[in-house]
This record gives sequence, structure tokens and C-alpha cells, in this order.
Amino acid sequence: MKLRPLLRRLAAPLALLAATACSASSPPPAAEPPAGAAAPAPAPAGAADSPTGLLSEEDFKALHQLRSDKAPPARGQTVEVAGTRAYLSLPRDAKAPVPGLVVIHEWWGLNEHIKHWTDRLAEDGYAALAVDMYGGKVATTPDDAMAAMKAVDEAKGIEIVRAAHRFLSTDARVSAPRTGSIGWCFGGAWSLKLALNEPELDAAVIYYGRLVTDPAQLKAIKAPVLGVFGNKDKGIPPEVVNEFDKALHDAGVEHEVLRYEADHAFANPSGERYDTKAAADSWEKVRSFLAAKLKGG
Repeated sequence: MKLRPLLRRLAAPLALLAATACSASSPPPAAEPPAGAAAPAPAPAGAADSPTGLLSEEDFKALHQLRSDKAPPARGQTVEVAGTRAYLSLPRDAKAPVPGLVVIHEWWGLNEHIKHWTDRLAEDGYAALAVDMYGGKVATTPDDAMAAMKAVDEAKGIEIVRAAHRFLSTDARVSAPRTGSIGWCFGGAWSLKLALNEPELDAAVIYYGRLVTDPAQLKAIKAPVLGVFGNKDKGIPPEVVNEFDKALHDAGVEHEVLRYEADHAFANPSGERYDTKAAADSWEKVRSFLAAKLKGG
């Protein structure tokens, strides 16, 4: 008669144990909904390979809203990288060699806000090259952004970001002696992928992108890593950031992790959730990190 109550008491701990038994490289689970809110739809089979991780598409869409304001006019130029367009912004009056940065857009695509951010990086003294992972598409609705993100081919994406790195190293206007990468959300995940696949990279900045938490995989990274995360992020929650931090340590990767009391997309240049205070503080720390790794002696 006492067995059933005992099983009920054990149910929650066992469920938690099962949840944490996922592979270290699996994406984060969705946070539990607030009391009284409808539970999110269960992730479909194969969600571990989905660009939204274990979040449903609707939950993932809810983390992003497109800004309605216009960015300042772009001042760079369009170039070709791996058969796709890219946006190159050079420092004013700079002459090669110049440190280079691969800039990777978040899920809306290579839009005017990403180009403006690329121009800001150029004003900081970098040859900044913003890649286009969507083949010319720029999303203006969550459905379009989801479709574009899901259509990205992994092998082609790696080819594009590595080609961007080569462009910065070899183009006569740049001839970058040192190179780095920076990306937000979708682009943050690709900044990490570039670090995993390009041993010549000198620095990688990851703004709340989908993470790899397997030390064996992370050992491939040669570049110092700076990760920027929000403690209120339901897509990349603090416990997953903790795993990433530990895995980088175990893999022997030089790194630093910044955390803010902010939500997902708090620093996205295209996002409506832009948090001025957290974004400004993280930006200054990113600037210092990039300067030390790409401009230092």
C-alpha cells in the first residue's frame, strides 16, 4: 500500500535525472512556462538537430522581434564570398594590413542593422566583413526568418564563414594579420562554428548562440573565446552557459563568460528587445577583448 506514494515522491527526481542525461552537446531545453500559462508544444522528434534546439518553433519565434526603426545609411560595399554576397566595411583612411572581423548576422539575415553594426566595427579599426548565410534573403517576419534559418546547409555555411576568413587574410585592401569573428543568436552559434573549424582564427565573440558543451569537440578551438549571455534567456539558460564554461575550461580553451540580468537578444542589432544598459556594457567589454586579441602587440 505504501509503494504508490513512494513512487510518486520519486517521480520528480527521476524526471530531472532523465532530463540532465542528455548529451553535453545537445541544445538547451525550454524553460517551464509561468504558472497558468499554456505549456509549449513538445519538441518534435529529431529536435536535437533542429536550429531551434529543444524549443518549439513558436517558442523560438517568441524570443525575437524585429526593430521597426531605420538604421543609419550603410557606408561599406558589397563583395563576393564563396559565391554569396557579403558586406565589407573598412576603417576610414586605413591602409592594409588591418585586423579583420567576420560578422555573422542573427536570424533576420544581412539587413541594414547588421550593416550598421559592421560599420561600427570598422570605425573601431577593423576590416569588418558581414557574411550572408541566407543567400540574399532578408526576413521581415518570424515565419520568413524561421524558413531562412532552417534552409541553411551546414556544410555550405562552414564554407562561407571560412571563405570570409580567407578573404580578410588575403584581400589586398585588408591583408589581416589577425582575425576574429562575432555573431548574435544564430550568428553567435556560427561564430562558434567558425572557431571550431578555422584554426587560424585569433578571437571569437559569441552572443547567446546555440552552444557546444562537449570538451572533446571544443578542443578544436585555438582562438580565445568571449561569450555574452543573459540570465533571463529561456533559450540559452544559465545552466547551459555553466556547462559551456566548464567544457571550455576542461578543453583548455582560453575564454571568458559575461552574464547580464537580461533576456535573449538583448544586444541584437536587429532586435526589438535591445537592452541599452546591458548591450552598452557588453559592447565595451567586447571592444576591449577584440582590441587585446587582434590589435595587441
